[in-house]
Amino acid sequence: MGFRYVLGGFGAACAAWGGWLLFSQPEPWRIAVWLGGAVVVHDGLVAPLVMALAVLVALAGLRLRGAVRAALTVAGSLTVIALPPLLRPAGVANPTVLPLDYPRNWLLAMAAIALLTVAHVGARAAVRRVRRRH
Repeated sequence: MGFRYVLGGFGAACAAWGGWLLFSQPEPWRIAVWLGGAVVVHDGLVAPLVMALAVLVALAGLRLRGAVRAALTVAGSLTVIALPPLLRPAGVANPTVLPLDYPRNWLLAMAAIALLTVAHVGARAAVRRVRRRH
């Protein structure tokens, strides 16, 4: 029970620090509007899309195991975070603002997620096969 109070106190301290950082900005209302917009986008767009995808997967009769669900969640979250640089207009006025090759890096991250997921699922399947033999 004491750990809960410590964890709750830590969370409250982090929230207070975030509030202090927010209100120490020259225009805190702009950040608050952006954060509110993030909540609206999540609750109005991302969550319904994830739920619709889950329903479609269930209706298709697919059973996605934990590792695959986790990989899809990580890939989706990374994609949402990467959308602004991925969708930037070509030929920006200041090329140093977004200097990296974001589409290539996003594809590499997706490939790494896929490879790690396949390796994890394959290793677990191999361990199960070995245990069945003994």
